[in-house]
Amino acid sequence: MQDSDERFRDMAVTLAGVEGTHLEVPTANPANFHQAINDPDGAEAITIDGKLFVPPWRETPPPVVMVVPGSLGVGPNHLAHAETLVAHGFGAFLLDPFGARAVASTVGNQTQYSFAASALDVLATLRVLADHPAVDRNRISAQGHSRGGSAVLTASMRRFADPIIGDHLALAGTYAVYPWAGYQFLDPDVGGTRVRSIIGELDEWCSVQQVQGQIQAMAAAGGDASLRIVAGAHHSFDRHEPVHTLEDASVTLAAPTVMLADDGAMIDVYTGVASADMVDRDAFVASIEAGFGRIGAAIGGQGNQPELFRADMLAFYADL
Repeated sequence: MQDSDERFRDMAVTLAGVEGTHLEVPTANPANFHQAINDPDGAEAITIDGKLFVPPWRETPPPVVMVVPGSLGVGPNHLAHAETLVAHGFGAFLLDPFGARAVASTVGNQTQYSFAASALDVLATLRVLADHPAVDRNRISAQGHSRGGSAVLTASMRRFADPIIGDHLALAGTYAVYPWAGYQFLDPDVGGTRVRSIIGELDEWCSVQQVQGQIQAMAAAGGDASLRIVAGAHHSFDRHEPVHTLEDASVTLAAPTVMLADDGAMIDVYTGVASADMVDRDAFVASIEAGFGRIGAAIGGQGNQPELFRADMLAFYADL
């Protein structure tokens, strides 16, 4: 967790009276989406981990929500949301994508590992949970925050998921919490996955308009996709902490969306040419050189925003 040198893996964590069980997730560090889809064996293999919380009072395997943190890693808000879910009878799996990669934070540098790796982590976790005897494999959802929100949105895309885990396995639901939507597949088909995103209108990290565009594209393609924009809310408005600025945050809020071809290749926003070799750094440097970069961005909740978020989260999963 942030502000701790101890790996989340090594912590004893109990939520709503349920002790977390350590699970390992074999995944990889692809350079980009193209490699994740077309050359998975060429990517560096790595095993990440997390903790599974399953209410013991359930007589049958419960639906499980995978909680994927953002750029600050596993934090108190993620633990609180997982505890809320467990208390309401859901299973929860809290994923730590940072510990095994020796990453403390990606706030100042999002290229320490790729966004493709983040999305691959979600699919790899889905595969592990689907094989777990205490989990209902048909009712696994993913909730991602910020960078984690980008990961769960991408993992919902059949163009990304089918080549990696096959068309027989899919997320039941995807809850993308103030997600970064700077990468979007040209084909936004999400199959039968129900998608919802929630974002604050004053978000300084992630473009509300990009999220609107992605959710609308999913819906136009026949997907069950919805969006809630929270008035007066900043990034991480689900946190019980005053709104404040992280001075080291590196963001490119108004940069153009980088579209992804069917094979995962990034499409240059200026030439329209897809490249299998283009990586995150190429896109981010181009955005900064074009004048879209800035340092410093606000996070935090105020008023009843954390409670509003909690109610929206529970309402989403109640219908799955």
